[in-house]
Amino acid sequence: MTAETRPVDHVIAALRAFMGDRVTTNTAIREQHSHGEDTTTPVLPDAVAFAETTEEVSQIVALCHRHEVPVVPFGAGTSLEGHVTPVRRGITLDLSRMNAILDVSQEDMDCLIEPGVTRHQLNDHLRDQGLFFPVDPGSHCTIGGMCATRASGTNAVRYGTIRENVLGLEVVLADGRVINTGGRVRKAANGYDLTRLIIGSEGTLGIVTKIRLRLHGIPEATSAAVVQFEDLRGCVESVIQVMQLGVPVARIELLDEVQMAACIAHSKLDNLQPLPTLFLEFHGTEAGVKEQAEAVQEIVNGMGGLGFAWAADSETRNKLWTARHNAYYAAIASRPNVRGVTTDVCVPISRVADAILGAKEDIAESGLSAPMVGHVGDGNFHTVILVDQDDPTALDRAWALDRKIVARGLSLGGTCSGEHGVGMGKAEFLEQEHGMEALAVMRSIKAALDPKGILNPGKIFRN
Repeated sequence: MTAETRPVDHVIAALRAFMGDRVTTNTAIREQHSHGEDTTTPVLPDAVAFAETTEEVSQIVALCHRHEVPVVPFGAGTSLEGHVTPVRRGITLDLSRMNAILDVSQEDMDCLIEPGVTRHQLNDHLRDQGLFFPVDPGSHCTIGGMCATRASGTNAVRYGTIRENVLGLEVVLADGRVINTGGRVRKAANGYDLTRLIIGSEGTLGIVTKIRLRLHGIPEATSAAVVQFEDLRGCVESVIQVMQLGVPVARIELLDEVQMAACIAHSKLDNLQPLPTLFLEFHGTEAGVKEQAEAVQEIVNGMGGLGFAWAADSETRNKLWTARHNAYYAAIASRPNVRGVTTDVCVPISRVADAILGAKEDIAESGLSAPMVGHVGDGNFHTVILVDQDDPTALDRAWALDRKIVARGLSLGGTCSGEHGVGMGKAEFLEQEHGMEALAVMRSIKAALDPKGILNPGKIFRN
């Protein structure tokens, strides 16, 4: 078969007939869609299609299905495990123009949105209605992408992950059919839970085109605090005690001394020291917030906390959480010419100290620099392993360290990925974590819903 008669060329020509210049083979645009924020080798798609409606998504996918051409959904490109890399080329389906907020119900505290809406956009829209969407991964990602990767973030300890905050979905299947899952009710006991099946499937089972979200009331009072420690163990064990005593903190984030040094330099946190640190936030009534903060303060004082610095005004709080959200970029900026390999281990709360302190030992033995940050209130922590791009051995050493940290996490009853998803970066760990039989069931679901294997091929499963 010559290049002129490839199936993908027929698909591109057909797409241009009804989408015009919203289908492009421009090299610069293809390069933008060839990777996410990870170390995966970029792969250029054959073309990029910018869809604007569910009907267009359905037509695009049906056409790709007919010609057996891969189709890879793309939101903001912020994923960290190679989810959006079109490893078998084909069509990258960019959903960023599907960014309408279709409906908001104050009474039912829910909304209907398109997948290209970002959490910033949604919360700006909701603010005057006294509502907010709490799932906060930190990056400027789309909510469709958050559904695809089963995203989490800093607020998960109180409000749950994206899984707990999605009521229903509209999904385009591999052959172009459109289905609706879930609904507007807060509970239902009928049929298979297709909503939860699609969430976290990383675009391998269907493409999300509408999302019904659960919303929350903006709390009456919000307060934040920072506490630093001389040693990491006291910092970690403070978190364990806070969670085991049931203090309803909204956020509790840990940064080790290496990450704090990077954040101080990058975000100008000149009032803090490069020490193990907890960032905390409390939501509720004025009296409730005060009670929560006092309970936490008593715990951290007993664990060697070096004072409790309040950030009650919104400007100080915003600076604090902006610094936390920019931790990845701060880590990358801390050394010249590096890229980051991120770990995403999550363990039971009782094993957090073993996992984090063990990871620190692994990092020290590796000789690499790997700042650490984590949503430790739900047992999830990350290291950003810094890879010197001029060192030909650095990437292999980084992946070896990643495997060691993951192996420790699995041995403690944890998971290889608490929130970043599998993509290509974590695929090798699935059999070890779930077992061959469970993996076979996953493959059978994939084969049933996508028999031609066109939806984001090469992700989740190694082959």
